[in-house]
Amino acid sequence: MFDVYARRRFTALLVLLVVGLLAFQFTARGDGAEPPTPYAVQSGDTLWDIAARTYSGDPRHGVEAIQSANRLASAELRPGMVLLLPATA
Repeated sequence: MFDVYARRRFTALLVLLVVGLLAFQFTARGDGAEPPTPYAVQSGDTLWDIAARTYSGDPRHGVEAIQSANRLASAELRPGMVLLLPATA
């Protein structure tokens, strides 16, 4: 009988651990980071141009930030495509 209770406790603790980890994953960031800004790609836009207009300094950092935030495999953009521009590059 002890085994049944031990298994139930172990299962309950495991469920609580999983729920706690999921809750931790989906909590809001407390570091004060600004949310990304949506940007609709216009005809003729390139990642370089968008990064140069949006961020100060070297546009390469902006290009990398935009690609990472939008999970872009290439630099190919289409008009009407909506990109998320991180607050900082």
